[in-house]
Amino acid sequence: MAINEILIISMMLSFLVLLFSGFPIAWVLGGVGVIFGGIGYFCDIYLDTLTGLDFLTLGLSVNRIYKIMDNWILVALPMFIFMGNMLDKSGAAENLMKSFQELFGRVRGGLAITVVLIGVILAASTGIIGASVVLLAVMSLPAMLKQNYDKKIALGVVASSGTLGILIPPSIMLVIMADQLALSVGDLFMGAVFPGLVLGALYIFYIIFLGILKPKSMPLVTDLKPVTLELWVRVLKSVLPTLLMIVAVLGSIFTGLATPTEASAVGAAAAMLLAWYNGKLSVSVIKYCLHNTFNVSGYIFAIFIGATVFSLVLRELGGDEFIESFLVSLPFGPYVIILFVLAIIFLLGFILDWIEITLIILPLVAPVISSLEIAINGYGVIDNPELVWFVMMVAVTLQTSFLTPPVGFALFYLKGVCPPDIKLTDIYKGVMPFIILQLIGLGLILMFPALVNWFPATIYGS
Repeated sequence: MAINEILIISMMLSFLVLLFSGFPIAWVLGGVGVIFGGIGYFCDIYLDTLTGLDFLTLGLSVNRIYKIMDNWILVALPMFIFMGNMLDKSGAAENLMKSFQELFGRVRGGLAITVVLIGVILAASTGIIGASVVLLAVMSLPAMLKQNYDKKIALGVVASSGTLGILIPPSIMLVIMADQLALSVGDLFMGAVFPGLVLGALYIFYIIFLGILKPKSMPLVTDLKPVTLELWVRVLKSVLPTLLMIVAVLGSIFTGLATPTEASAVGAAAAMLLAWYNGKLSVSVIKYCLHNTFNVSGYIFAIFIGATVFSLVLRELGGDEFIESFLVSLPFGPYVIILFVLAIIFLLGFILDWIEITLIILPLVAPVISSLEIAINGYGVIDNPELVWFVMMVAVTLQTSFLTPPVGFALFYLKGVCPPDIKLTDIYKGVMPFIILQLIGLGLILMFPALVNWFPATIYGS
């Protein structure tokens, strides 16, 4: 085995081992990159090898870091994070919860359907899983338990609806994926619309079916007032401001009036207007949102810097060619190789956050997908349609891994705000049907790439 291959394997294993050391992930990534850069350099000097690493490698990483900080697309990240934080404090979700519950309470499972619909709206407004899961749990879980819902169903609905934020645009994950793979953010945003809606529809159909099959698990509300024009007006008043904010962001991208970066600023301003409209805007709220935005943005960009050093050293060693040759040499067809890659990403989702997977793994496997030469229709509009399709499957796979026991991140967000009598095993049992639904959604995207590519091609082609 060549020295470069030994260093590549050792580098990956060292990273995985150090993940459990308790050190911040950004330090682990950057530290491993620097250490193995030095190892390769000294191997060339004292062992007469040819790794391709020298002191210029780390100097090159400085230029890469500067380009990250000079990247116009990434300006959208703090804007979208601020928008999500401001929406969390605006009171819009509480208004939606009250009005939707009155409207759908006559349907068995109506409260659960309400949670899914609000999850879709929050996903299109925040793009932050932790915020969505916690907010949905705090708002809806006590109401569902008070209404004598089966607690496993209630927990599963909250956790799965909250994870839609990783997929439905504007998703900060899609912004980073577009940047790493040199894809259009608009293509990914438009491509994620139908997959996100399909998952939401699968959840709702399952809830309705379960309400018919096991009516006692989701009792009807008995003290609801009749549906009147006044109720419809209240529902419209609670939904319309949030929908206008979503339209302001996505609509400006759809119509070409704004780039995704410019649209993120529109969304941040619209979220502040929404908070003001609901009487929630104050100096303390703005300070909280800014502080939280700085924290999350700092966390993400620190990982960006560490991952840049790590991935640069790995690529200088030939890591991308090594991984590509390994995957292409597998005795499988193209679709089985794609499933194999998705399975690896799914397993890595247990121990890595989506940020590390997006920054390290995705750029390594994307060339493999392109080399498979799968004929995916881009309708003459989308560049690299096979990558847009693949990225969407990766997003759904990561969303599934966040729900999967024993270490799904969304499960621990939910456990942190649950009543003390709810055990982690209750959450595990509750999410299992929704994991199956997400795998069905992933299968639909795999079989029907038009679910991803048709909408952006239609929007931008016209």
